[in-house]
Amino acid sequence: MQGWSALQAGYPGCSPEACTQATGSTRSRLISTGSQTIAMATNRASLARASSLAPVVAAPVRRQNAHVQLIQQSHERCAALGLTRIERPDYEPLMRSDLTVARERNRRLYRHAAPVMEMLFEQIVNTESMIVLTDAHGTILHSVGDDDFLERAGKVALTPGVNWAEHSKGTNAIGTALFEERPTLVHADEHFMHANHFLTCSAVPIFDPRGSMLGVLDVTGDHRSYHQHTMGLVRMSASMIENHWLCDDYGNRLRLHFHSRPEFIGTLLEGIVVVGGDGKILGANRSALDQLALTGAAVRAHSLGTLFGTSVSAVHDHFRTPLPVPMQVALPTGPRFYLSARSDWGMGVHLGAAPPTPLSQPDSTALQAEPARVPADPLNSAATAGLSFLLTGDAQVEAVVNKARRILDHDISLLIVGEAGTGKEILARAMHQESNRARQQFVTINCALRPEALLESELFGRADETQPGSRRKAAVGRIVQAGGGTLFLDQVDALPLTLQARLLRVLQERCVHTESSSKSIAIDVAIIAATRSSLRDLIAQQAFLEDLYYRLNGLVLRLPALRERTDLAALAKRILQVEGPRGTAQVAPALLTLLRKYPWPGNIRQLAGALRTAAVMSAGEPQITEAHLSDDLLEDIHIIAQAQGAGLAQREGMGARNENLGPADASAGPGQPLLGLVSTLEQAEIELIRNALAACQGNISEASKRLGISRNTIYRKLRWNKPA
Repeated sequence: MQGWSALQAGYPGCSPEACTQATGSTRSRLISTGSQTIAMATNRASLARASSLAPVVAAPVRRQNAHVQLIQQSHERCAALGLTRIERPDYEPLMRSDLTVARERNRRLYRHAAPVMEMLFEQIVNTESMIVLTDAHGTILHSVGDDDFLERAGKVALTPGVNWAEHSKGTNAIGTALFEERPTLVHADEHFMHANHFLTCSAVPIFDPRGSMLGVLDVTGDHRSYHQHTMGLVRMSASMIENHWLCDDYGNRLRLHFHSRPEFIGTLLEGIVVVGGDGKILGANRSALDQLALTGAAVRAHSLGTLFGTSVSAVHDHFRTPLPVPMQVALPTGPRFYLSARSDWGMGVHLGAAPPTPLSQPDSTALQAEPARVPADPLNSAATAGLSFLLTGDAQVEAVVNKARRILDHDISLLIVGEAGTGKEILARAMHQESNRARQQFVTINCALRPEALLESELFGRADETQPGSRRKAAVGRIVQAGGGTLFLDQVDALPLTLQARLLRVLQERCVHTESSSKSIAIDVAIIAATRSSLRDLIAQQAFLEDLYYRLNGLVLRLPALRERTDLAALAKRILQVEGPRGTAQVAPALLTLLRKYPWPGNIRQLAGALRTAAVMSAGEPQITEAHLSDDLLEDIHIIAQAQGAGLAQREGMGARNENLGPADASAGPGQPLLGLVSTLEQAEIELIRNALAACQGNISEASKRLGISRNTIYRKLRWNKPA
């Protein structure tokens, strides 16, 4: 079997080893990787012939018998339809206009399937095979494969526009999978028509989250090159398409990703259920149904409480903490699972993090029979509004936007500086969207999240491996991928010095030299970099190249921290419009007053997270109030408010004493901190807690009552702020 790297890119951890560790129905239905597998003949004589030529069968006998029975029943249906084994293939596909209509009707299926088909093709290239996508009626919409095999397949009408349902082509993997609604393998003379005996086909139906058939994904090849892992690859690819479809359907809903083993969360073995704001289960993927041993209708009859014994608020509370571990839940029948929660409300706008990369989507006029690649659409949702969307009334942000507009389409590199969560990538995406490059790709890479070797290949690409037997394929880097568009380098200060030198060379020469290759690729790309650190300080420490700094800072824009902005109310309203569920209430004026007193160390990302949770908690209520905030955030806000009040009283008292003392006796001059005053809000809240404990003679329970905070908050604050 060829490399698993492309599939792992979509679902990390999906390796043959992980797949073979799957248990129960998940193992039997999702992964078909027996030690040896051959297709079963339709009778004992043909089975004997096959066994003399093929590897030894390791699958259970009952599975073999079930397969033989499936093929025999299909042959009987074909005979009943009046088909004969020697019929000539139907070379008359749909008229071009009818094929266009069929593709248009299945545009969304194509959009989700095309990138996955390209990834799958990388795994089976040069194996005398092809990948086929059909609609729910069996009509081929798209195919990709080895050129020589595509030519052979064309001789039996295995081409776009031709229908491969059983009534048209007899027993074949596509048509039989459509009829049986389950993964189907048809090998060699198991095909009803003699003309198709040179084929071996592995087909898997594709379903939407409600169980409706969308189409079929199939890998067809020469029967002599059949590989035992092909069905497993097709199953995983179909699961990827179904998962993309589910996330697309319910992108603004809470999704729970779960498995009985936490290391399988994030792989194709994970189950996914979608939860509504009221806790009702709205949909689930195929792995979820397998693990829960329920049908789609049965799962949708449940709520989060009846299924996993928890609630939406409990899930939000659990995953609000920094670096949360998977949450443990159990079914009423006993099985236990680990789950992780995710949501893509508003495509990540104002979260300060990278919005999920959209799946590629072709233009309606560009959908041809065999496109090599699918052009990427620009982001939709609010991000497509460009720079105007960032204007919410703050003068500092308006100045940043005005400067950004002046350099649009002038080939001036941009360096964005700001604290974590201030929206550096949102600004970069808005600039891309408003520029002449908006129709090309916006490619982002975080320079701090990858090892140096991986970061180098991601940025600059890699050439074919030269070692004998190596199967690593050449891959273009992110810089080349961004050709004609924009490359966003987040946390560029974390880029290793060796890669800084390579990047500098690329920016100077406007071409990329692939590692271990003499070839160079010319590029036309806009560069936007972002950093939280002072690059000048790093230059002084010899941790950043001065030449690269001057290449990147054609213009430096500084994004203000949220505590420095004056538009919190408008920003909160915008966040709720974009990220909140439909019909979200507005923030109560009293709560806005409280929110303005909080310093927001996580900036817009933290505010968005707090409002997103509050929006879910306030479902059906007229306003978002204090009661809908996370307890720990509410406690921090109240502590800071009390500390500010205490500091104000202390300053007023000190001012009165200074007036009585007179100018000559004042202990604090202009610009100097007054004696006894704390210098930061953090110190103020710690001082307030310590004073309360002293007044209560160390009784933490009594101090927590007086302060209106929990005992855990007192422990946490004092533990994190021990004196040096």
